[in-house]
Amino acid sequence: MQDTLLIELLTEELPPKALPRLGAAFAQTIVDELTKLNFVMTGVEHHVFASPRRLAVTIPNVISLQPDQQVERRGPAVANAMKDGQPTPALTGFARSCGVEVAQLTIGNDGKNDVYVHRYTKTGESLASQLVVIVETALKKLPAPKLMRWGSRDSQFIRPVHGLIMLHGDQVIDGCALELNSGRTTLGHRFLSKGEISIPHADAYARTLYEQGHVIASFVARRANIEDQLKRAASAADCQLADHEALLDEVTALVEWPAVYIGSFSEDFLKVPQECLILSMQQHQKYFPLLDANGRLQSRFLVVSNLQTDDPSHIIHGNERVLRARLSDAKFFFEQDQKQRLDARVQRLENVVYHNKLGTQLERVQRLCKLAGIIAGKLHADAKQAERAAYLVKADLLTDMVGEFPELQGTMGMYYARIDGESDIVAHAIEGHYHPRFAGDTLPQDNIAAAVALADKLDTLVGIWGIGLIPTGDKDPFGLRRHALGVLRILLESPLALDLMELLEHARACFVTANLAEDTVPKLFDFMQERLKNYLAGRDFDVTVIEAVVSQGPRRIDQVLPRVEAVTTFRSLPEAESLAAANKRIGNILKKTDAIHSAPDFTLLQETAEKALFEAVAKVKPIVESHVANQGYTDALKALAGLRETVDAFFDQVMVMTDEPLLRQNRLALLTQLGNLMNQVADISKLAS
Repeated sequence: MQDTLLIELLTEELPPKALPRLGAAFAQTIVDELTKLNFVMTGVEHHVFASPRRLAVTIPNVISLQPDQQVERRGPAVANAMKDGQPTPALTGFARSCGVEVAQLTIGNDGKNDVYVHRYTKTGESLASQLVVIVETALKKLPAPKLMRWGSRDSQFIRPVHGLIMLHGDQVIDGCALELNSGRTTLGHRFLSKGEISIPHADAYARTLYEQGHVIASFVARRANIEDQLKRAASAADCQLADHEALLDEVTALVEWPAVYIGSFSEDFLKVPQECLILSMQQHQKYFPLLDANGRLQSRFLVVSNLQTDDPSHIIHGNERVLRARLSDAKFFFEQDQKQRLDARVQRLENVVYHNKLGTQLERVQRLCKLAGIIAGKLHADAKQAERAAYLVKADLLTDMVGEFPELQGTMGMYYARIDGESDIVAHAIEGHYHPRFAGDTLPQDNIAAAVALADKLDTLVGIWGIGLIPTGDKDPFGLRRHALGVLRILLESPLALDLMELLEHARACFVTANLAEDTVPKLFDFMQERLKNYLAGRDFDVTVIEAVVSQGPRRIDQVLPRVEAVTTFRSLPEAESLAAANKRIGNILKKTDAIHSAPDFTLLQETAEKALFEAVAKVKPIVESHVANQGYTDALKALAGLRETVDAFFDQVMVMTDEPLLRQNRLALLTQLGNLMNQVADISKLAS
């Protein structure tokens, strides 16, 4: 029989942030095990269900009995299995383990030797005999680090489990998992549904829960339902939703029968920076703030309830009352923080340890001031403003608001700096110095903010790396990969004409008392070059092209992207492959010789082909160098493409490694000059197939 299979675990409320992952993992493992045992075809489409109180999956076209299988067991090699015409103990033992006589064995081949083989037909097993094992395997593989026991049971799971359904079509498959016997009954919504709900058929699972249990069992369907209700409610209020994707996922994992209601709060709270209010609503209360068309917070919010009722006033008023208390706390913190200026807090940072090997936050601020001033000077920006911003960037760590909401570091510093009368440039630099905080985040918006942001990230990178806390595998507790990517993005996307190696050396010089490893700067530079490769690969550039550019260890990161784009264009030219191969050949020849420092001498050239190459290189050299100096990398490579025929003729007609020392050295000097010219933009030998 072939029919849909339903597996459901009925539980207490599951961890909301883990629910989507748990549901997907549970369903996928069951499908994988069924596929492995030939109960379903590979690639079968299945439906995942995950709500606060259940994990479930339905899989169509599951057969009730495995097909018979032709099994082949291989035994000892024929050459060693007989001795004096009699079977060896190895052969007789193999036959005995197969339950047959030696004469019943056949001969096959294992790919190397002829071997004795036992072939037989294995009768397919029933789904009923395998399903409990499959379910238990899925439970063991769930990504759940913490398990619990409940009642007097020995079983363990993320939350107490109260029911198990194993239904094949309309037939219950008997079995026991987590000390629960399987059946066809489940429970619906905790308050809107009464009594047990019987599932008549596996295909009717979602529909029955919806109609009788007031449960939208599918996480995806429930999320779409909530988002639709939120957007309609926001539109009816002539508002728009604040950024809500992460919160939407969490709320979807908290409700089974969502209903969206609108509430309000006093406009007096809008005097508090809206970032504080939004964070308080989203993080503490799981509410959805509403904004006007200009992105300004309104004194209304949306709440997703797990109860649908004709009169939601008691739900709305209850949520408004709770929110009022939360916003009152935020308002209090904001008012208290204003009683002390940011610059008055800085000295207290000497009581805050940054790292026991790197000193206090105040020592860090002193390093940031120096480094930000240096970087601003290189960018021809106001070094005094950069130093002032760097002096204040960590002061908001000591405010009550940041103590309550650490996510507001920098943001609150910006607001308090404005209140204190600091310039907008300084205020924006305080907020921007944490940017980019994550992939796709915005960059600092001006050179002063960029100088402070670079100083902050470089100080972290050099300091933490220098004391040996280097990222390994998935472990990167200080976020050095994120900081490295932040530096690279600022330099590359802004772009900023700064030398990465010099920046690292300046940051290293600011650590006067800390004992950092001697090789910190070169090791960190190499680490950042690897991060640069990953960044470029993430932008879908060809790996070979990336290697051609980054293998040269570029110090000017702002020039990397145009070089990669130029090499990508060059690679499509018909001359590219030949020149890349020639460059690779030049590199291989020069590796076997001592470095050649002298320029080629035209009077020592004998062959027509080497004279032609000398003249061609002399002609194109100033053109290429001019293009490179003006960052016209594509034009530089196109100019090199014109050398193809001359280079090919040289290698066809000239013996470079001749026995005559002067001729050999002169030809090597010519190749050195050609190789250096070819590699002005990138190591194009990397493009050779």
